[in-house]
Amino acid sequence: MAGTKALLFVLYYFLLVACNAQDLQSCEFDALYQLGDSMSDTGNLIREDPSVVFARLPYGQTFFHKPTGRCSDGLLMIDFFAKSAGIPFLDPYLNKDGTFTQGVNFAVAGATALPSGVLAKKGIVNLTTISSLSRQLEWMSAHFNTTYSSPQECSEKLKKSLFMVGEIGGNDYNYPFFQGKTFEEAKALMPEVIQAIKDAVTRVIGYGATRVIVPGNFPIGCLPSYLTVFQTNDTSAYDKYHCLKYLNEFSMDHNKYLQQAIEQLRAEHPTVILVYADYYAAFIWLLDNAAQFGFDTNLVQKACCGVGGDYNFDRKRRCGHPDVPVCQNPDQQVCWDGVHLTQQAYKMMAIYLIDDISSKLQCDENPDS
Repeated sequence: MAGTKALLFVLYYFLLVACNAQDLQSCEFDALYQLGDSMSDTGNLIREDPSVVFARLPYGQTFFHKPTGRCSDGLLMIDFFAKSAGIPFLDPYLNKDGTFTQGVNFAVAGATALPSGVLAKKGIVNLTTISSLSRQLEWMSAHFNTTYSSPQECSEKLKKSLFMVGEIGGNDYNYPFFQGKTFEEAKALMPEVIQAIKDAVTRVIGYGATRVIVPGNFPIGCLPSYLTVFQTNDTSAYDKYHCLKYLNEFSMDHNKYLQQAIEQLRAEHPTVILVYADYYAAFIWLLDNAAQFGFDTNLVQKACCGVGGDYNFDRKRRCGHPDVPVCQNPDQQVCWDGVHLTQQAYKMMAIYLIDDISSKLQCDENPDS
């Protein structure tokens, strides 16, 4: 009986993949453009700083068998989005040998929505990169200026492109949380972060974007990094998934305000299709169905690549450092390094998101009509 159930779960899993793999192809996108942070960086940070851990194994071991700058053991959600749309994996903008005919990835691991200088004035330091959302938009502008002869040509060409503005903003909160700032100090950043994302969406619309996806934040209270740093003996602080409730409520507040900003943008730009990508719901769906999808439920909140503590995470001995072990089967674990997810987790989240987003993109309609 157990074997039959396992077989049904496997068949269910492959049915999901088969049903969703081509969902975005009906849109016939010519190109895909990505702004964001480590959840979507395909190699910009390691070109800024080749010494970062993401530039060496075990990062990339599962799919590429070498590091590419992706903060996972393999593919990211943007890779699955590209595959679904029939577009090649996006080269990072800083790859001077990259092919950019079908899109560009401007995302940088560690990037923030707010400029580093703005955060520094608040006593918040970004030690990873200076490439905030505003700098990525500058790269995008430079790319379009050298690719197209006029704003009119750019706007016309981009009508058949898909833009991903985020996920971005998570690091604006991660840094103050992990640098000893109070909950209130982190929460005070939220209006500025949301405005920065809203301004970025407005800017890409100005280039000619007609379809834009704006992802929300993950439930940060479920991540091993947060569970380790903010661990408590107060059992009432945890929800049924053993996630920290107050941190997840923080993420939900960000997502609520972001969705309000998207509604405002829809009113301002009625001919543009703006879609909210619910990363929070996708992650919770993943937790709800972890066993069915082949994840080891005893390891759901433990990092695959890491060491120490209840969650296999040590801020001083991170994945990629010498002698930090890697689990034998990353496909059975949700979290890769305590902060980022495994390829398999990203794959399942992408399936959920593509299924949710595809109809909302209204690809059978002309957004200019």
